[in-house]
Amino acid sequence: MYAYAVDPGGEYITPEESRRRHPEGKRGFYVNFTNRCPCACTFCLRSLKRMPAEHSLWLAEEPSVPEVEAALADLPWPLASELVFCGFGEPTTRLDVLTDLLRWTRREHPGIPTRLNTNGLSDLIHGRDTAPDFAGLLDTVSISLNAATPERYLALTRSRFGIGSFEAMLRFAQACRDYVPNVVLTVVDQVGDAAEIEACRQIAESCGLKLRVRRYESH
Repeated sequence: MYAYAVDPGGEYITPEESRRRHPEGKRGFYVNFTNRCPCACTFCLRSLKRMPAEHSLWLAEEPSVPEVEAALADLPWPLASELVFCGFGEPTTRLDVLTDLLRWTRREHPGIPTRLNTNGLSDLIHGRDTAPDFAGLLDTVSISLNAATPERYLALTRSRFGIGSFEAMLRFAQACRDYVPNVVLTVVDQVGDAAEIEACRQIAESCGLKLRVRRYESH
């Protein structure tokens, strides 16, 4: 699926199915356009989530920008509370596609908030500072902090960029403050204990950022 919704029970469903099940009320819609990711996180739902074939986020091939735009055009936009760029791959691996789709959304649906969920390794993926690419395009960027130390981070994410990934992620997060109104760091509640989550909160505060603790669902 290039565009999907998340049912209250955690099931990934088509936007049309979401409308049939829940004809009233606002909800987020999600955009999925790559399988690629430089990490292999130990807790990643890519390998743990059970999905029927018709609702799978695994893509047989990467879609073009027009293909994703066509899927977005068919969304039940009156039900949309936000549009979130977050699939089973890392969206910034296709940075040009991501920014093209953000521009389309700003043009076609300027009142809909946009969010990017990312591992924050875009600068390492592309070998340059990428935060400026999001100027005027994003309302929120949510970046996976995951851990409180570089060593713990690498053990959890198994980033192909190695031990420097942690600091690169934090630099990207801080750089985004100049271009994106709302920058949030996140941790998963079951990945670390209370002490580690508190250490992550202190890191976020030292960077002038918010921390959100996400509920982990493996089903």
